[in-house]
Amino acid sequence: MTNWYAVAVGFLVELVVGGIGALFPGVGQLAAGLFGGLVAGVLAGGGWARGAWHGLLAGSIGGIVLAVILGALVSAVGAVGLGPLGPILGGSVFLFALFVAVVMGVESALAGAVGGWIATK
Repeated sequence: MTNWYAVAVGFLVELVVGGIGALFPGVGQLAAGLFGGLVAGVLAGGGWARGAWHGLLAGSIGGIVLAVILGALVSAVGAVGLGPLGPILGGSVFLFALFVAVVMGVESALAGAVGGWIATK
């Protein structure tokens, strides 16, 4: 059964670390996924498989929320500056951010597996 508390805390850790990590593009988002997945895995406990599942959920939800926010913001700003081309730009940013969400989910799952393993020790 999914421990939604562990997923929510992992998601919030990803948001906080990702916000701070915005100062360090690329590395900050990588660190956010790793820390969030690790926290979700440790809180969920129960072994590496359970930790990986909870890390995957935390990372995927965080990445999808990030993709939607970035896509909407770029579409809104682009519509003002670029007219009808703004939503096209926003759509491409959304697709790129969705790709980042998949990567963030995978790395969070790996970190969650480590966290779940640590919690059993």
